[in-house]
Amino acid sequence: MDLEQILMTEFLGNTIEAYTWFFGAILLGLIFRKLISKYLSHLLFKTVKNKNLDVGSEKFDQLLTKPIGLFIMLSIIYLGSSHIQYPPGWNLDSENEIGLKMLINKGFALIFIYSICWILLKMIDFAGLILLKRAELTENKMDDQLIPFIIEIGKIFIYIFGIFIIMGNIFNVNIAALATGLGIGGVALAMASKESLENLLGSFTIFFDQPFTVGDVVIVGSVTGTIEKVGFRSTRIRTFDKSLVTVPNKKMIDAELDNLGLRSVRRVKFNVGLTYETSSEQMKAIVNDIQEMINLHETTNQDGRVRFQEFGASSLDIMVMYFVDSPRWEDLINVKEDVNYKIMEIVKKHKSDFAFPSRTVYLQK
Repeated sequence: MDLEQILMTEFLGNTIEAYTWFFGAILLGLIFRKLISKYLSHLLFKTVKNKNLDVGSEKFDQLLTKPIGLFIMLSIIYLGSSHIQYPPGWNLDSENEIGLKMLINKGFALIFIYSICWILLKMIDFAGLILLKRAELTENKMDDQLIPFIIEIGKIFIYIFGIFIIMGNIFNVNIAALATGLGIGGVALAMASKESLENLLGSFTIFFDQPFTVGDVVIVGSVTGTIEKVGFRSTRIRTFDKSLVTVPNKKMIDAELDNLGLRSVRRVKFNVGLTYETSSEQMKAIVNDIQEMINLHETTNQDGRVRFQEFGASSLDIMVMYFVDSPRWEDLINVKEDVNYKIMEIVKKHKSDFAFPSRTVYLQK
């Protein structure tokens, strides 16, 4: 028996040659899948790369190698399986009847659609990475906030696209009728998810009204921190103790919001309490020196005020108020520390001391 006769030998309704093509294709796919996926990834990268941006092919490969590899493997299995037939002894129903054959075909198509959507989602991620790199080169913060929002919109369209394709090709649903039904049911859905709709509209209000942008330091309710991301439903704020707080967008536009990033200066106000042993001459000298120190400080302006304010329960209180010429939190705390040290030096220089809560008890003999 020669080789041709061996290849034409039938087993379970298929020739040895058909099985050879099938298993050979799968073997080649397993061996060269990673190599081919990287090659295709490099080809795609060359079409979208930007020489002016520091985005290497490694990141692109990291995002796309796995989904492209899955797509290639499914394509090879499909091409290999086209050479073989299901064994007649299995008595499988036709592709249009509910049974094992339909389940296999529909399952394969479902995974195939999933792999395509996976590739599209990863390409959107890479496009977003390029846009964010480009946004870093501009001074406008609006694009830093808008790009993640656009990426989310793009991903939602891919999800909707995938769902419609699956409904139409896997479950044989009439897409036109489905779209009409969704249009009618949209009103009922909107009423059922009133809070989610309000948060979505709040996100658009934030983008168009721009009460803040990514990177601004804000105070909203009891939360103080830096805006990290504005999404469809909520805004993420990184507090100064590094906690990540998620605030619904509706609250971000309804609540009283103080954008510290829009301030040109930051105000500092506090009282300094000195002991009652401090004389009026010492008090005048201390007040004048603190006022002069604040006026001459390189990071404060000329609007500072230092006044002997009142007689406290256990101290002579001096009001200190000044403005730091920077909206940044780091500059504020650094200036406050420097001013506090200098106030301590001034008080010690004039031989006075800081008061603390105390109580005098008189004993009658």
